[in-house]
Amino acid sequence: MNTSELETLIRTILSEQLTTPAQTPAQPQGKGIFQSVSEAIDAAHQAFLRYQQCPLKTRSAIISAMRQELTPLLATLAEESANETGMGNKEDKFLKNKAALDNTPGVEDLTTTALTGDGGMVLFEYSPFGVIGSVAPSTNPTETIINNSISMLAAGNSIYFSPHPGAKKVSLKLISLIEEIAFRCCGIRNLVVTVAEPTFEATQQMMAHPRIAVLAITGGPGIVAMGMKSGKKVIGAGAGNPPCIVDETADLVKAAEDIINGASFDYNLPCIAEKSLIVVESVAERLVQQMQTFGALLLSPTDTDKLRAVCLPEGQANKKLVGKSPSAMLEAAGIAVPAKAPRLLIALVNADDPWVTSEQLMPMLPVVKVNDFDSALALALKVEEGTASYRHYALAERVAPEPRGPHPANLDIRQKRPLLCRDRRRRRRLYHLHYRHANR
Repeated sequence: MNTSELETLIRTILSEQLTTPAQTPAQPQGKGIFQSVSEAIDAAHQAFLRYQQCPLKTRSAIISAMRQELTPLLATLAEESANETGMGNKEDKFLKNKAALDNTPGVEDLTTTALTGDGGMVLFEYSPFGVIGSVAPSTNPTETIINNSISMLAAGNSIYFSPHPGAKKVSLKLISLIEEIAFRCCGIRNLVVTVAEPTFEATQQMMAHPRIAVLAITGGPGIVAMGMKSGKKVIGAGAGNPPCIVDETADLVKAAEDIINGASFDYNLPCIAEKSLIVVESVAERLVQQMQTFGALLLSPTDTDKLRAVCLPEGQANKKLVGKSPSAMLEAAGIAVPAKAPRLLIALVNADDPWVTSEQLMPMLPVVKVNDFDSALALALKVEEGTASYRHYALAERVAPEPRGPHPANLDIRQKRPLLCRDRRRRRRLYHLHYRHANR
């Protein structure tokens, strides 16, 4: 078969795929909103078959249009998200929305590369998976939908979103907005879809659907575990409980400010935020004093016990208090709220305290004192359970003793300034890597 005949055959097959759907397309309730899971996924599959024929410049146009048209709506989406979920605050949610919209990679890293040798040449090209099933949480609903839409559409996929029922209104609104933007750019409906009534059962149906090629799950360990049992490829982002370390070499003022900013952000909802503080005893008192100057409230042992009983009954987070303000937490525990509302609650606790060992997603930072840096590092590794997600505030020279050396994904070294070891943030790219021999 020569090249011309091969091209004719390929065009014929693609034409049949595009013009002969498996069933009559379902009529959506709204822009990308369907009554049933199967209708939504089938529509997204038909959209994908057309979308994969579009050039990269079409995908790029969609991403550019999303960034332009959603930017004026970010503040409204943030406010609606905070109001509907009852978690976090609109100011920080706006910043998260903006970060997701501006910084999520688009088509720029979808480059074709080639290797040549005596045996010929090999091309490395990226191709999409198909329909991706994306689970979005109530803690970060709009941010997740924005981030996943950009990365997945840029990679050539269509998307079925499974939003959390607790964020239904704002999620469906955003999904419809993105679906309409994509349609205006490429003329293809239903590249982004969901159902009118998102439920746990609907998520189960989505995970089991044969036309879902990949699952991208953002949520708690339960929903991630459910996805892992589906038999499909899973990209999961579950619980995180990163501690931070401050030792005697740190710039205590800078460390205190950064820790307060991170742990109080959106009332500590992000799983990458500081969840506990491990500090070398020789500087603990000074660090705590500095944290108080930046808006932290140091709890007494009695108030710490009261708060623990309400916020962490039986060692697990009270869902009614997840993402609530420090003042709301104090009120729930029957503790007097200061005239000036605190940005963050802090308390001196033991290493085995539930505040340290549990991911609570609340603006309460437990502080554990240790003898030296080695003890701090050992405790941090125990708390974060081997996920390499901790922060270290110290001089760059102090990095060397880290077991097996510092993880390259965790380092942001600045000589003679605080060292911040960030937990690794994987860039989520959703595509296959094709290996194609140019001579065959």
